[in-house]
Amino acid sequence: MKKVLLCCGSGASSGFMANNAMTAAKKRGMDISVRACSESEVEDYLDEVDLVMVGPHFQHRLAAIQDIAEEYDVPVVLIDGEVYGSLNGEGLLDQALKSLK
Repeated sequence: MKKVLLCCGSGASSGFMANNAMTAAKKRGMDISVRACSESEVEDYLDEVDLVMVGPHFQHRLAAIQDIAEEYDVPVVLIDGEVYGSLNGEGLLDQALKSLK
């Protein structure tokens, strides 16, 4: 099972994205976990996840999160703004799968 962590300022909007992505994964019959957290909690989960995806409104923290995640060999990517803005779980899942390859 692949584990994806979404993060934003408080974890609220990324929580909606995580739910939509999990719904999309179930429809596809995929074994993937998507959960959300606040930016301040990311380091608590790095030893448990395969990918971190950062909300586009948190782009200013991307490099700092990448630096922390590098120690755990976990890639960190910015979520596509259009996908995030429309809470598109299918699009998020597609982006996550590309990033995990």
